[in-house]
Amino acid sequence: MERASEITITVKGRRTGRKISLPVWFVKRGRRIHLLPVMGSDTNWFRNVLADRVMEIEAGGHKATVEARPITERGEVERVVEMFREKYGAGQIRRYYSKFDACVEIDL
Repeated sequence: MERASEITITVKGRRTGRKISLPVWFVKRGRRIHLLPVMGSDTNWFRNVLADRVMEIEAGGHKATVEARPITERGEVERVVEMFREKYGAGQIRRYYSKFDACVEIDL
């Protein structure tokens, strides 16, 4: 996970109940990873996490079932956005992310 630029998350659809998998960028600090939804709180996978916090993460062939903690507190979200800028570059974050009002924290 240290060298990966993205992980695959699997969430349960809030309406369909089906599993939905997609690649996302992440940052890792200590025993926690943070995810930043590209459209903030309007991102479908984030809205699914609000309905059911259990999700799967996969990186490097390893899978784990984890509990996600949605965060909307402004200072915490800004801290995560800054970590994303450090890892991926401010230009990339500006290019792909449009709303910065939510993030997700996961304990490993």
